[in-house]
Amino acid sequence: MNETCDFKRLDEILERHQYNSGNIIAILQETQEVYRYLPREIFDYYSNKLSMSRARIFSIATFYENFSLEPKGKYVIKVCNGTACHVRKSAPILEQLRKDLGLSDQKATTNDLLFTVETVSCLGACGLAPALTVNDEVIGMMTPEKATELIQQLKEENAHAEN
Repeated sequence: MNETCDFKRLDEILERHQYNSGNIIAILQETQEVYRYLPREIFDYYSNKLSMSRARIFSIATFYENFSLEPKGKYVIKVCNGTACHVRKSAPILEQLRKDLGLSDQKATTNDLLFTVETVSCLGACGLAPALTVNDEVIGMMTPEKATELIQQLKEENAHAEN
């Protein structure tokens, strides 16, 4: 394991789930809450501790869309691309976010791991279209200009939190 993973934290997660391989999804969810993604190093560790094949754990992690094998930003922004949001111009919002953060469809996370921008099929907030979420908090009636303001606000919040 490299320094990104902490055996003690992984063991605490395993202890909470009584080292029960039947709880692998919950174990992976808690691990992702700690690291904001699933570091590759955890697969061998959990395989040994749970007497479960590495391939089985990896297949579960890659089957479910909510799991990520790539590091995500502190602020995960999900732009809705559902019908209501699309019709109300969610695409320019996504373009603005990517422009402001130097991202693209191939590069979803900023180098400083502060922001990740993704699209989702539907947020279930059609009445607020176009909508996005920041770490699962829904923000509706979005515009490209409001998106730029949101990025600035989050950068300022982060700067204050670090001081």
